[in-house]
Amino acid sequence: MTSLGAGSVRVAVIGVGHLGKHHARLLGGIEAATLVAVVDADPERASAAAGATGARALTDYRELFDQVDAVTVAAPTELHHEIALPFLERGISVLVEKPITRTLDEADALIAAAKASGATLATGQTERFNPAIATVMPFVTTPRFIEVHRLGVFPDRSLDIDVVFDLMIHDLDIILALVKSEPTSIEAVGVPVLTDKFDIANARLRFATGCIANVTASRISKERVRKIRFFQPDAYVSIDYAEQEVEGYRLLRRPDERPQIQGGKLPVTREEPLKRELVDFVHAIRDKRRPLVTGEDGRRALALAQAIADKMETV
Repeated sequence: MTSLGAGSVRVAVIGVGHLGKHHARLLGGIEAATLVAVVDADPERASAAAGATGARALTDYRELFDQVDAVTVAAPTELHHEIALPFLERGISVLVEKPITRTLDEADALIAAAKASGATLATGQTERFNPAIATVMPFVTTPRFIEVHRLGVFPDRSLDIDVVFDLMIHDLDIILALVKSEPTSIEAVGVPVLTDKFDIANARLRFATGCIANVTASRISKERVRKIRFFQPDAYVSIDYAEQEVEGYRLLRRPDERPQIQGGKLPVTREEPLKRELVDFVHAIRDKRRPLVTGEDGRRALALAQAIADKMETV
């Protein structure tokens, strides 16, 4: 693995489209990182991102092999494996945006390469870094029912993958992290409305713990909605991802008194989730620790997304 010494982590961003340009913007301001270069097959896009950060603009990521300690990969999903693998094989740490790869075999190859070289492999499941999620993690301990609505307007990106891999996978990662169990049954339906991929999907998941999750994702809605609700014995928690707001209520029981409902909005310190994600990645490399969302976590979310996609029936 690359030795960092006392300096900052030398990092580059590969793919500076819709999301990658924000990787570059934020990495340029992280104290423990030095943004060395931005890479994009489109030279004009690479130059624009480089001009905003002071980094070099490149069109071939292979020029980076001996110049960086880490890269973030925000290229199209179909290129994740091809781009990330040679870096990991050289001991260069990689953060790959979700979904980690197209297939589970590709994800396994990245995980194996990272283990063999000692490189850090992180997955960009950005909602795990949402301050609202961090606020509720200690409180959601025994969820029995989970309701998710992730609705968005029709995008100009990620149309090469189903909405399950584009949007729903965010919530699948959160659910897996909180339920801490594997699904035992899956019912799912998807509809290709404006593309040849599924643009709207619903999945009902039953877990070994008895928890049931009802998850809806759409990229053809008129309004943008990002909400998840957790129901557990004597408690209810609601999260608005976009507004970073949390409401929580508990049933307070006292001897010889009527039960009382207590709760309301919980305090959340607002912060950009992507920045938290990138800071965690850089610090994981510097501190030689596991990132919050590992390559294995990314594979687990991909496996569930793939199982849902396999179950979907067009109506």
